[in-house]
Order: sequence, then C-alpha cells, then structure tokens
Amino acid sequence: MKKENIAPFFATLKAANPQPVTELEYTSVFELLTAVLLSAQATDVSVNKATRRLFTVADTPQAMLDLGLQKLEAHIKTIGLFHSKARHLLQTCQMLVDQHGGVVPRSREALEALPGVGRKTANVVLNSAFGEATMAVDTHIFRMGNRTGLAPGKTPLEVELKMLKRIPAEYLVDAHHWLILHGRYVCMARSPRCWECAVSRYCGFKPKTEAP
Repeated sequence: MKKENIAPFFATLKAANPQPVTELEYTSVFELLTAVLLSAQATDVSVNKATRRLFTVADTPQAMLDLGLQKLEAHIKTIGLFHSKARHLLQTCQMLVDQHGGVVPRSREALEALPGVGRKTANVVLNSAFGEATMAVDTHIFRMGNRTGLAPGKTPLEVELKMLKRIPAEYLVDAHHWLILHGRYVCMARSPRCWECAVSRYCGFKPKTEAP
C-alpha cells in the first residue's frame, strides 16, 4: 500500500464506523481480560455465550478463585482448550489478588507476566480498556497487513511494528478494531469480498475478486 493511501484508507473505515469496539462482551477490565484470555483459537460468539453465564457468578478475580476449577470448567467447556484456559485463568486471578490487589495492571510488563497472557492479549487490554495506541495482531490483522500491503511481515510482531509506524496517529487507537472487523466480515481469508469493499481502491491486493 502506498503511503499516500494509508490515511484515506482509515478515513473511509472511520466514516463507516466512527466508534468501533470489540465484539467481546464485558463490563470491567477484569471481564475483558478474562474474555480475551478465553478467546484464543475460539470465536467471540462462543466466548460471549459462555461468559454471559460465567460473569453472573464470578466477575472479580477473587470470585473466580472461589468458583474453583471444576465449576469454572463447567462454565467454559464449550470453548476450545477449556482445560488449559481454566488453569491459566485461575493462576492469573491468584496473581491479580496476590500482587495487584485484585486489579488488572495497565503496564505491558505486568500483563504479560500473567499466565496465559501474551503480547496480543496484553495489547487488546491496553487498547480496549485503557485507550492506548497498541496493535494486537491476530490472524485477521496479520492477513490484512500482508494482503493490503499496509504492513507486510513474516511474523505478527513484524506486522505490529510496521503498523505502529505507518498508521497515522489520529487513527491508531481505533485501527485495531477497524482492521479486525474488516478482516472478519469483508476481507475474509478464502473469499475476500472485494466487490463490496469500501477501501479496495487503496488496497495493494492485485487479484481482486468479483461478485459471484
């Protein structure tokens, strides 16, 4: 993607969705952290279905610890990898209680020290909960960075760092949501819907698809 096309690319996405938000459902920073931790290799729909019930009985780190492993697994058993996610979540809750007074920290270092929390999860929390200009590179954003030419890279970190450098500051806080939603519903992996894409004229993807 040419440098001069980046600003209009994001201006167009902003015009269509001025205040984008994550599709994960949450009412607190802890609930967001929990939902993101559970969302690895799972859909937001499946996570929301499970957490709607879970958060009614455990919406704080201590309440989650009081729930215990067996009951926690029962709540999230419909989510992939629920055994390991349940263990990581309870370990994270214990650290939040012991080291942070039950409050989710807002530093990258402290977040990434939590079990099951990697760079991507930390970036989501920093962005969605604390409004920081971070870029959480999931499969959609990795694909978008390479396909559009916005930020080509062989690793998620390479794509992330290029995006942080190339995306204009005024769009950076919301860019993560715009790209995920666009990748999820328009610029899909196997059959991108280029014929209805509002930003196709700015995109570097050459073999654009046509309407079936």
